[in-house]
Amino acid sequence: MTHTDLSSPIGGLSNGVMVASGLEGICVTRTRLSRVDGQKGRLVIGGFPVEEIAPQARFEDVLHLLWFDRLPLPDESESLRRSLASERVLPAATLALLRAAAERATPHMDALRMAVASLSLAEDHPGDSSRAAQLHRAQALVARFPTIVAAYARLRRGFEPVAPDATLPHAANYLYMLTGERPDVDLVRALETYLNTVVDHGMNASTFTARVIISTRSDIVSALTGAIGALKGPLHGGAPGPALDMVFAIRDRAARSGHSLVDETESWVREKLVAGERIMGFGHRVYKVRDPRAEVLGAAAARLFEGVGDRELYGIVRRVEQVVVRVLHEHKPQRRLETNVEFYTALLLHGIGLDSDLFTPTFAIGRAGGWTAHVLEQIDEDRLIRPDAIYVGEDRHWNAA
Repeated sequence: MTHTDLSSPIGGLSNGVMVASGLEGICVTRTRLSRVDGQKGRLVIGGFPVEEIAPQARFEDVLHLLWFDRLPLPDESESLRRSLASERVLPAATLALLRAAAERATPHMDALRMAVASLSLAEDHPGDSSRAAQLHRAQALVARFPTIVAAYARLRRGFEPVAPDATLPHAANYLYMLTGERPDVDLVRALETYLNTVVDHGMNASTFTARVIISTRSDIVSALTGAIGALKGPLHGGAPGPALDMVFAIRDRAARSGHSLVDETESWVREKLVAGERIMGFGHRVYKVRDPRAEVLGAAAARLFEGVGDRELYGIVRRVEQVVVRVLHEHKPQRRLETNVEFYTALLLHGIGLDSDLFTPTFAIGRAGGWTAHVLEQIDEDRLIRPDAIYVGEDRHWNAA
């Protein structure tokens, strides 16, 4: 009988076989959707550097790029906008589920997961596996994500949902459904830049989950429901809310103590490091340099706060970022713990007017575009994803006596 110590590191050789803990460094497929270069800090979406496409494109155009491998012609762009707008209304059963969830104060991501799963009730031809049918399902799901998130946000606050406006583009309609008022153009552009920035990011946990599920020839609703479940975990969905909470806590501490913001930031960071706590908004598993999405969202925040936002808050955030990065470099010079996407996600979405409990669901609204594109790719590949594992348990024999 043999026994392996399960407390030992999983990565490395096991029984003569190399084990890649967390599948790190393992390529499971080929994709044209996005490329992540963690060493150089580059993100390419559909062939375009994120810093070029995210601030310029409409979200519908990025969806077209991911689904059809090219940017749309003007008439195709308008056609897709109208198609998405026509799919926004939720089934009555989904809305009833959201009402029940709101009565129990269910967390937003749980409500999103349950509501998306219920969208199977709106499927007229579940047995149709043609490319056209799968694409239609993908479009309907992407169209309904904002309706679910906005409706639930209002129900949680005691308000009735606002019906979608078919005349508004995807991002603008989301903001409209949250408030009942047509949003300012600067807010829409900021949100659209955000959705474009986070629409896809390589073989992350939720995307991989979606591809695994659809590889079994399951359905798109199941694949996206699983993806939401993966995104819900804080190691993937992140903590953009706490990243902004950190800034507010340091600002308030400086106001109480009378010390400078720089001094209080440095003290706060060193205290957290001594306690072994993570500094939210800094460091990334893939990027060894500054997250390129942080660059895009930081620039978007600068434009937003220069126009309609709180310029003082933006200045505070920039100073806090500079001090945190400096202290992290001093504390761990062998690692490049740079600003990641969470940090400026928090600032930008706060500037748009979203509550922190909507940050991750709003991320899901953008990432749904990437999830559906990966699902369509995996359907075309039609290969079951089935990795191996090394057995490290004991060898036992049944004693009939």
